[in-house]
Amino acid sequence: MSEVCQNAEEFITELVDQAGFNVEVSSEFTDEGCVLDFSGDDSGMMLSENGELLDAFETILFQVYGRELDREHRFVCDAEGFRQTRKSELHAMAKFAAKNVREKGVPFTFGVLNSTERRIIHLVLSKEEDLETESVGQGRDRRLQVRTR
Repeated sequence: MSEVCQNAEEFITELVDQAGFNVEVSSEFTDEGCVLDFSGDDSGMMLSENGELLDAFETILFQVYGRELDREHRFVCDAEGFRQTRKSELHAMAKFAAKNVREKGVPFTFGVLNSTERRIIHLVLSKEEDLETESVGQGRDRRLQVRTR
């Protein structure tokens, strides 16, 4: 798997160089998958529009190298600790939704989240025996719903 990660790093490095970004790319294979970190003068640009460029790089990497990864692994692109901060936010959001559903007995539906963000919340709440999560809707209108079992 580290070979896939190394290939992804080389591919993305060439892509950002050709695009004119002044960033260095490093990679590490973790339990989550291949984590690529962007650092340098233009790393802040990667965070524009709530990390949309990072999401785009992840999509490209999955399209190019996705078949070479095990199903439980992903490509994760990060800059300036953005993904870890977002992951902490999603954990807090999951706990808030769980509390809300338990107190009110009414399903809680999140706003727009990408597939990775929905997955994080699914995983956080999968340990809750009295709650279940489900992605509802199609395409860009897909939402995550939390409800009691």
